[in-house]
Amino acid sequence: MDDASNYVVGVVPEQCINKKPHVIYFAGHTLNDAQVNYTRMEKAFLPVVFAIEKFRPYLIGSHAIIFTDHAALKRLFSKKDAKPKLVRWMFLLQEFDCEIRGRKGSENPVADHLC
Repeated sequence: MDDASNYVVGVVPEQCINKKPHVIYFAGHTLNDAQVNYTRMEKAFLPVVFAIEKFRPYLIGSHAIIFTDHAALKRLFSKKDAKPKLVRWMFLLQEFDCEIRGRKGSENPVADHLC
């Protein structure tokens, strides 16, 4: 699960055991001066990139589901005129067996609290 605000991103990797989610780790990152000026789409994608870079060893060879409250991320892959930074991030995502699913912010309280 992930979430982003104007100044911080938060991610919470979970593992399902007997169909119940169990939190593995809590991670957050304060945005630097350049990241604060990112567009809304870039800020929505930033926690995904942060999580992939931070938890890369755990994601290699396993299927991951990324829950985000930004439904626009799902449409990003079909967009043909994306910025180069977003294209680089999309290529980063394609290295892994992952899918992006939407989840309302109210259903994502743990990541919301990190932000």
